[in-house]
Amino acid sequence: MIDFLQELNSVQKNAVKDIQNSSLVIAGAGSGKTRVLTYKIAYLLKSNFKSYRILALTFTNKAAKEMKNRVVKLVDEDIVKDLWMGTFHSIFAKILRFEAEKINFPKDFTIYDNQDSKNLLKEIIKNLKLDPEIYKPNEVLYKISSAKNNLITAKFYANSNELLERDKMSRRPEISRIYTAYTNRCFSSGAMDYDDLLLQTNILFKNNDILKKYQKKFDFILVDEYQDTNYSQYLIIKKLSAIHKKICVVGDEIIICINWKEIIVLRKI
Repeated sequence: MIDFLQELNSVQKNAVKDIQNSSLVIAGAGSGKTRVLTYKIAYLLKSNFKSYRILALTFTNKAAKEMKNRVVKLVDEDIVKDLWMGTFHSIFAKILRFEAEKINFPKDFTIYDNQDSKNLLKEIIKNLKLDPEIYKPNEVLYKISSAKNNLITAKFYANSNELLERDKMSRRPEISRIYTAYTNRCFSSGAMDYDDLLLQTNILFKNNDILKKYQKKFDFILVDEYQDTNYSQYLIIKKLSAIHKKICVVGDEIIICINWKEIIVLRKI
């Protein structure tokens, strides 16, 4: 029925054609996992799924561009143009701009890159009269990034005896003050850093009406390089797929599989 499926081996073809269940495709490098994802998108489009109701997440802009170009070669370009495909950060930045007022940010909020964040932290550390040799911007940014990716806000951090005690033990008891000042400065400047794009999406999705809006919007979700997802990304995917329960993720063999209805392991081509 769909000629391009003949280009796949039998295991890949089975993975591509299963569009009624959640599936996890795991295998080593060079086994065709991303190819399965690409062909699955094309198969969904050929099976009358609307492109604007398909969400495909990658980890780099290069990967997203390459995948989209591959899909265009399999189906008409006009069908692909409204596909929601991109990195976690670019896709959820787009959603945050649509819904910015719900979390009290301007729609045209600025996105800080790592250098912007380091420069701001240097200024904060100086203003707090802290020793920059103890509170090195790179290390402080790593601490803040780790907290955000585990959905630990500055407010939660400041009220966690465990985290505060841990910082005292590491002889950096002012991390919480820096994190709070950093958060306040970003907010007052109408800015988010890369980790905020995921943290704020999780915060946004605490609004049930907004969450349901996007749960209903995406009929099918696909994720490349699933082994690289962090806790914040995992929760977003879990929330978005809760209604339709149609999701396909692909990743390396090292990932841990829990509560998946189907596990498909590809053989090397």
